[in-house]
Parts: sequence; structure tokens; C-alpha cells
Amino acid sequence: MIQSTEDTICAVSTAPGVGGIAVIRVSGKDAIRIVDEVWLGKKLSSVAARTAHLGDLSDDKGGILDNAVATVFRAPASFTGEDVVEISVHGSAWIQRELINILIKHGCRMAEPGEFTRRAFLSGRMDLAEAEAVADVIASSSRASHRIAVSQMKGRFSSHLSELRDRLMDLASLLELELDFSEEDVEFASRERLLEIACQVNDTVSSLASSFADGQALKSGVPVALVGSPNAGKSTLLNNLLGDERAIVSDIPGTTRDTVEEVIEIDGVNFRIIDTAGLRDTSDKVERLGIERSFRQIEQAKVVVLVVDPAQSGDEIKGMLDEIDGRTDDMSVIIVAKNKNDIAPMEIDLPERYSQVSISAKRGEGVDRLKAMLLDASGVKNWESDRIVTNARHYEALINAQNAIVRVIEGLNAGISGDFIAQDVRETIHYLGEITGTITTDQILTTIFLRFCIGK
Repeated sequence: MIQSTEDTICAVSTAPGVGGIAVIRVSGKDAIRIVDEVWLGKKLSSVAARTAHLGDLSDDKGGILDNAVATVFRAPASFTGEDVVEISVHGSAWIQRELINILIKHGCRMAEPGEFTRRAFLSGRMDLAEAEAVADVIASSSRASHRIAVSQMKGRFSSHLSELRDRLMDLASLLELELDFSEEDVEFASRERLLEIACQVNDTVSSLASSFADGQALKSGVPVALVGSPNAGKSTLLNNLLGDERAIVSDIPGTTRDTVEEVIEIDGVNFRIIDTAGLRDTSDKVERLGIERSFRQIEQAKVVVLVVDPAQSGDEIKGMLDEIDGRTDDMSVIIVAKNKNDIAPMEIDLPERYSQVSISAKRGEGVDRLKAMLLDASGVKNWESDRIVTNARHYEALINAQNAIVRVIEGLNAGISGDFIAQDVRETIHYLGEITGTITTDQILTTIFLRFCIGK
């Protein structure tokens, strides 16, 4: 549970471990005073905001702990909206621990996970969606996920929601005005106009909710299952995609007995390439367990890449296609004719929803074409849009808002009394407000910010 916001808090805000520099952040009404008590240099209480100063830090025995740089921010123009001092010290883990201990002795409290960002939200420096995006920026691992997180942190997603809420507030006010003048039979807006507004809101909310699948893929990486018979060349293909020898390559069938997962970035999008155990009938218990995992990966993947060997018979390939068909439903499947011995490309008759590429791992031919096909088959489009949802909490709120606005549309079409329709409009506003924190509870805030790292 996050403690009192009246306390002055401190924490290491750089990644754990030894590095060239570490940053200790101090925030709260006594931040500058407390740091001044251990600072040997220009008095920080007298310096201008947003200035950096070189000095020494004293230890508890009157000696010098470290040479450091203190950067001063004054409320409300700081990350948290409070007085903040960021102290840059040498990256020694011992120096970091000692400085935190000294600051605590002088009146600081160790920050809880996410407490700095929570204070930024409570002080109005950012809304809840923007605060959550801070964690996404830190965790971003591709150009696409970083672009979306930065956009949300800058408030572009929140501005779209704000526009929706404004339109809903107009809708609610018109309905409630009619209720106030119900005895005079006054209509402030036609039902057709109200229905038009509700349908427009529904289209936008529905579009945002449907973007969640792409958002999750962009955030976590598009899962791609690399499957095929033993010794078909899956591991060689994985190494070729990665440009590195990461998977063991052997002529012995069944070498890969468990899934091997690696990540590659294609045009800004991360793909999780999962090399699976070869598909075949076997009496080996360990290999059979690996094959069962292969089938699970096929079912969970967004794209399946089936590697076939030109030496395989048509019946063998058809058997694998039938096996995949029964597990992939409508997901994309790419057939890779793997020319291990640089022989001529093999022709395969494919179902309409399948695609095919022929490559030579030895010469690296066709690999770029396969990467382009993976990007196309992923279904991830227009990732530079400001309207992609990546957060499960936001998705749940949007689904609830969509259900409520659908009831508004149904009520308007059925001619239901305005007071019932107004209630559904207010519910829609409520759920959209949950995303940005306009509507929230301490329990929601605690759940969100405890997922952050300490120091952020």
C-alpha cells in the first residue's frame, strides 16, 4: 500500500547494478532541505530551478562519500509536481546503498514501486493513461512499441478519449434538459441527431477496442511458430533470420526437443520466433513431450511458418498441412520450401489462405522476402497511429463503454424514455473516465502503480 504523500521519498532511479552513473531521486516538500544537509557545495535552497551543480556528498562520519551532480527542480514544474532533487553519483552499488541510507537517516522514506509516477498523477502532472505509458516507455523493446508508448505518454490517446467524453457530455446534457422540461414537451435535439452522435461514439470506441489485438502484438512481439518435420531445416532458418548461430543445427533428426524462442525486429515490429520440435511419430518420451509443446505453440501463434524439405513426399507434406489446418483456424500460414542442398525450388499446391516462399539458407536468398511476408501476415498495420490500445485495463474499460453506448443506441431506436438512456450515457462516460483516471479509486491506483519498478 502506497504511504502518505506528505512524506519526502527517495530511491535509485537507474537500473540495478554497477554502471558509470547512477541517479538517486528525492521528491517531497523537504527534498531540497534534506539533500542540503548532506551536500558539500553551493546551497541548493538558494539555486535556481532546473539547474545542475557539482559538489560532494558527506557520509555520516564527516568524510566524503562521493563527488556528485545535483539537479534541482521546484514545484510544480517537476516530474512529480513537488520539489525534486536528482543526484547523479558514480555507479558503485555500495555508494548507491550508502546514499539511500544517509538520506533516510536525514528524514526521507524509501519510495514504494511507482510512487514517483503516482505523485505525478495525483498532482495533475499527467493523467492515469499517461502515467501507465511511462512504464511502457521503459519496457519498450521495439520502435513500434516505443512509438505507441511515447504517444500515449504525451497525452495523444487521452485527448481522443477526452473528445469522446465531451461529445457524450453534450449528449447527456441534452437528454437531461429534456427531462427537466418534460411537462412542457420540449425537444432540445431530435432523436435522429442524438442517434447520430451515439453511433459516432460507438464507432470510435469499437475501433479502439478492436485495436487491442494489434496493440498486444506490438507490445509483446508477434508470436511466430516455426514448425516442420525433423531435420527439415527449422533451426537453420531461425539462425538465418537472426543472422546468428543461436540454435543447434544437426543432421540427426529430433535434435530440437523443446521450443527455442528468439526475437527479431522487422520494420520496427518485434516478432517472437519460436523454433519447435520436429513433427513426427516417435516412441521417445522426451521428444514426444517436445512435439506436444509444438502443437500448443501452433495454436497460440499469430503466424505459423511451415518448413518443408524437397525430399519429403507429397503425402508427408499433406499430412502436416492437415495437422496445422486443424489447429490454426484463420491464422496466417507461410510455407517455406527449404532448399538445404541448393536444389531447384519445390512447387506446392496450397490452400488459398496459405502463402509460399522458397529460400536458400546457404546463400541467404529469400530471407528478406520471408521477413516481408511475416510483416504482412502479422496483420499489424498502421502502428504509427495514435489510436492503438496496448493496455488490458484500457481494453476492459472500452468494452464496458461499448456495451453501454450500444444500449444507448438501442434505447434511442426503440423510443425508450430519456432518463433510462441518460443513465447508459453516464455509464459510458464513467468507463471512459476510468482509463484516464477521471473516475478512479485507491484500489485501482495501488494495483496500477505497484507494477512499476522502485524509483519510477
